[in-house]
Amino acid sequence: SRAIKTNQDLLPETPWIHIFYNDFWGTLLTHSGSHKSYRPLCTLSFRINHAVGGMDPWGYHLVNVLLHAAVTGLFTNFSRILFGDGYWTLIAGLLFASHPIHTEAVAGIVGRADIGACLFFLLSLMCYVKHCSTRGSSPSTWGWILGAGLCAGCSMLWKEQGVTVLAISAVYDIFVFHRLKMHQIISALYKRKNLTLFFSIGLLISWGTALLGVRLYWMGNKPPSFSNSDNPAADSDSFLTRTLTFFYLPTKNLWLLLCPDTLSFDWSMDAVPLLKAVSDWRNLHTVAFYAGLLLLAYFSLKGSSNERECNGKTVMNGKQNANGHSCHPEMEYKTLEVKSSFASKEENGLKKHEIQKLQLPSTENIVILSLSLLIVPFVPATNLFFYVGFVIAERVLYVPSMGFCLLVTVGVRALYVKAQKPFLKNLVFCSTAALIVFYGLKTVVRNGDWQNEEMLYRSGIKVNPAKAWGNLGNVLKSQSKISEAESAYRNALYYRSNMADMLYNLGLLLQENSRFSEALHYYKLAIGSRPTLASAYLNTGIILMNQGKTEEARRTFVKCSEIPDENLKDPHAHKSSVTSCLYNLGKLFHEQGHYEEALTVYKEAIQKMPRQFAPQSLYNMMGKCIVSAS
Repeated sequence: SRAIKTNQDLLPETPWIHIFYNDFWGTLLTHSGSHKSYRPLCTLSFRINHAVGGMDPWGYHLVNVLLHAAVTGLFTNFSRILFGDGYWTLIAGLLFASHPIHTEAVAGIVGRADIGACLFFLLSLMCYVKHCSTRGSSPSTWGWILGAGLCAGCSMLWKEQGVTVLAISAVYDIFVFHRLKMHQIISALYKRKNLTLFFSIGLLISWGTALLGVRLYWMGNKPPSFSNSDNPAADSDSFLTRTLTFFYLPTKNLWLLLCPDTLSFDWSMDAVPLLKAVSDWRNLHTVAFYAGLLLLAYFSLKGSSNERECNGKTVMNGKQNANGHSCHPEMEYKTLEVKSSFASKEENGLKKHEIQKLQLPSTENIVILSLSLLIVPFVPATNLFFYVGFVIAERVLYVPSMGFCLLVTVGVRALYVKAQKPFLKNLVFCSTAALIVFYGLKTVVRNGDWQNEEMLYRSGIKVNPAKAWGNLGNVLKSQSKISEAESAYRNALYYRSNMADMLYNLGLLLQENSRFSEALHYYKLAIGSRPTLASAYLNTGIILMNQGKTEEARRTFVKCSEIPDENLKDPHAHKSSVTSCLYNLGKLFHEQGHYEEALTVYKEAIQKMPRQFAPQSLYNMMGKCIVSAS
C-alpha cells in the first residue's frame, strides 16, 4: 500500500523529481523515520505503470513477468560464457526460470526492485565480460567498462545490493578470465602484462567507492532504524544471541534455495526463533554450512588435481581425450569448436585474446564465481555492516539465486563427467531434470498462494502466525466478515500480545460495531504499546467526545497534536491523524462556544496537514467559526 497505493510520488501532480529525494515509500530520504530504501528507478517504473493503467494490477504484474523473462534470458546467455553451447547452459537457465524462491519477487509487485536490480546487474556483468575480451585489442574496450559502470549505478538505483556487481566483475576478471589461483595473485602484481587487469580492477574499486559514498551522503549519513518486531535479533541485549542468530540466518536462507518447501510472505517477528544458547541444535546447521562453504572455497582457490576434464571426457595432463582433441593442463573445458591445439591456432594467425575466448573456464573457476554470486549480493542482508529491517526476505535471494543455480549446474556436470557407467550418467541427468520439474511445480503451487491476499496470508500462518492472522483480519473485515475478522485479530494477539497495529485494528472493528467500551480498552492498549500511534488517540478522543466526556476528549486531542513525526515509518499517515485530531478539537471548541480557540486550532491544522489531506472540511469549519464569532 505505501509503495504504490498511497505513494504520492506516483501521482501526476507530484513533480517527478521528488522520486530522487524520497525513499521507496514516498518519505523524504533524510527524514528520521525513513526506511532509507532508495530505489528511484523502481518507483519511476511504478509511476509509468500508474500513468498508463492507474491502479489496475494487471499492468504491474505484466511488467514484473516481462522483467523476469528478460533476466532469465540474460542469465542463460551469461551461462553460455561458462558452460558453452549445450544442455549445461540450458539446465542453468531452467533452474533459474523455475526456482520457487523467485515467486515473491515476480508475483509481489514491490519485488520489482529486485528483478530490475538483477536485470542491470547482469547487463553490467556482460558489459565487463565484453571489456575483458576486448582489452588490449580494441579501443571500444573502455566503452564497455563505462557501460558496466553505468549499469552498475542503475542496478543500485533499482535496489541497493546492485552495486555488488562490481565485486563480481572483479572476481570474474581475476579467477575466470585470467584463471589465476589464489597463490598467483601476488606474483601477478609484478608482471607488466597484468597492468591492464589491475587498472580495470582499480576502476571498479574507485567507482564502487564513489557510488557507496554518494549513496550514504544522499540518505543523510545515517542508517535506518527499525522496530524490534522487524528484526528481533538486532534488538536483543545479548551479544551471544545476536551472534548465533546472525550466523544461523544465512544457513536458513541457503536451505530455502536448496529446498523451498516452506515459503512465506513475511519472516519477521518470531518466524525464526532466536538462538539464545550454544546448546541450540540449530548451531550444528551453522557449523556444517560454514565448514562446507570454506572447504568448497579452499579447494577451488587452491587449484585442481592432475586429472582434468575436456568436453565431458576425463583425461590426464597433456593426454588426449576420447575425441582426439588435445587438452592443456591449465585449461579444463573447451568449446566444441576447438578442433586443434592452441599452438596451431596461433600459427594460423589467431591472436591470444581470440583463442582465450574459445576456451571455457575450469570447474574450480566456475565454483569461485558461483560462490561469489551467491555470497556477495547477499552480504548487505546479513546484518554485518548495518541492521536490516527483516529476518528473512525471499525476494532478497533473487540475485544470489543466480550463484546457486550455477553452483548446482557445475556440480551436476562434475558428477556426470566422473560417472563411468552410462547408467550413472543417465541417473545424474534424470535427477537434475526431476529437480527442475519439482521446482517448476512448486512455483506453480506457490503462485496459487499469491492469487489474492486471503490465500497469501492463510499460507503464511504456519510460519508467522501473528503477522498472518493480523493481515488476514484486515482482509476478512474488508469482506464484511466481521466475526471472522475479530477472531483473526484475537488469534494474532494470542501469538504476540503487544502488536500496536493489531490492537488498534481490533479496537477500530469494535468501534465500527458500536462496542465502544471494548474499543476504548484496545485503543489504550495500542497507545501503551506504541505511544506515538496518533490514530489511536484520534479514535479514543472521538469516542470520548460522543460519550459526553469532553474534557477527557480535549486532553486526548491535545496530546495527539503534540506528537512529533520523528522516527515514524509513515509520517504522512501520522500527519493525517494529527490533522484530524486538530479538526475534532476545533469542532469541540466550536460546540462549546469557544470560537477563537477553535479558529486557532483550525489554523494549526492547516499548517500541519499533509499534501494528501482534503482541506475542505477544515475551511468549512473555519468559515462557520468566523460567522459565529461575528
